[in-house]
Amino acid sequence: MAIEIEHKFLLANDDWRKYVSRSIKYRQGYLSAQASSSIRVRVSADKAWLNIKSATIGTHRFEYEYEIPLPDANEIINNLCRKPLIEKTRHFISHADNIWEIDEFEGDNQGLIVAEIELSEVGKSFAKPDWLGSEVTNDLRYYNNNLSIHPYSEWR
Repeated sequence: MAIEIEHKFLLANDDWRKYVSRSIKYRQGYLSAQASSSIRVRVSADKAWLNIKSATIGTHRFEYEYEIPLPDANEIINNLCRKPLIEKTRHFISHADNIWEIDEFEGDNQGLIVAEIELSEVGKSFAKPDWLGSEVTNDLRYYNNNLSIHPYSEWR
């Protein structure tokens, strides 16, 4: 069984940018979103994955991910996934023995930037960098699945 333990935060400022070690562009689409789970396809450069997540809100939930052929993934995203797609650049930052993932959204979610940290166990403490803003782990609006239904551009 795979469990994702994650916290989501907004950012207090742009100071995080000077600590980025690498960045990856993602394009992803959702095939299904139900009360219990979501199924998405994600593409990055020359790799692609099918991902299934429980729809539990909070710091931990079930997550399963499988690599799939890139041509299949592109075809699924273009023809089967609901629109708008999630397009983002994920920036990686190492801070106090943890890796932070900063998602800078594009397309219909342009302007939204969210920091995430994945932990090895529920309740594990972690150092918060100075550039970190308020926690939004329990706010449904910031979940990618919801951003594909209610994009950030429509919030204002």
